[in-house]
Amino acid sequence: MMGKESIQIRTHSKVKQMWSDKVLYLMLLPGIAYFIIFHIWPIIGMKLAFYDYQILGDNVFVGLKYFRELFSTPIFEQVLKNTLIISAMKMFLIFPIPIIFALILNEFINGKFRKSIQVISYLPHFLSWVVIAGVWFDFLSKSNGVVNEIIQAFGFQPHDFLTDKSAIRWVLVASEAWRNIGWDSIIFLAAIMGVNQSLYEAAHVDGANRWHIVTRIVLPHLYIPMVTIFILNVGFIMNAGLDQVLNFTNDSVNSRIDIIDTYVYRVGLINGQYSFATAANLFKSMIGVVLVLSTHFISKKLTSKGAW
Repeated sequence: MMGKESIQIRTHSKVKQMWSDKVLYLMLLPGIAYFIIFHIWPIIGMKLAFYDYQILGDNVFVGLKYFRELFSTPIFEQVLKNTLIISAMKMFLIFPIPIIFALILNEFINGKFRKSIQVISYLPHFLSWVVIAGVWFDFLSKSNGVVNEIIQAFGFQPHDFLTDKSAIRWVLVASEAWRNIGWDSIIFLAAIMGVNQSLYEAAHVDGANRWHIVTRIVLPHLYIPMVTIFILNVGFIMNAGLDQVLNFTNDSVNSRIDIIDTYVYRVGLINGQYSFATAANLFKSMIGVVLVLSTHFISKKLTSKGAW
């Protein structure tokens, strides 16, 4: 009886606390509504991958029919290969850049200069891929682009990077890094700012130089966010960037950067094969879930640190 009363008292206390913070909870509603509408509700529609979709009439259950068709489609093998290669390039080549950038910013003594660099580096993140693609088209233009002007200044012939199959993936990686280097460094800067100042003072007393401080004090404090972000990045390895690829693709390089997301967009929205496209997207999502869980448990096993 006493236990029941204590539970009621705690429940009443929590409700009272939530009511007193009602303004804060109301501020959460737009974000909660966004995730429900665009991330949770669509999960229900994933059952379409197991049905033959009918605009009029009831959908017919067909089991794994569309998955068998997906894996037997010749183009899907190339699309999957492109997705994995582009995602792996982005993950392993871009991942250390925000960390290095955060460490460099932390070394700036002039606070105003550091803030100016931060603001400038954040700006590309808020631009759409349409704008970014336009910037990079001008930057890499064969006729008057900055890169080709420099190449010609050294006596070489100009090169059309945007139609070169061997270069287009590197263009995607470079533009992705340029867009997100500042934004992705925020979490690492926050972790650096949270380092206890007494550790720096003790290191100076012991005669440590800047290299020792960075490697022995700063980097260990970045370990947890580094592991967490890496695990999440592994989970998104099947997302190679739909918006980016759509804006950079052309007939000359499409075979090298046609990814699962563009394939789903083309088959589902353009050709109207909704069940087939849903099967492809569900396959991609399940691979992501498996990778996140696997990486998390492996990390917990080896380092005792994981995503949660």
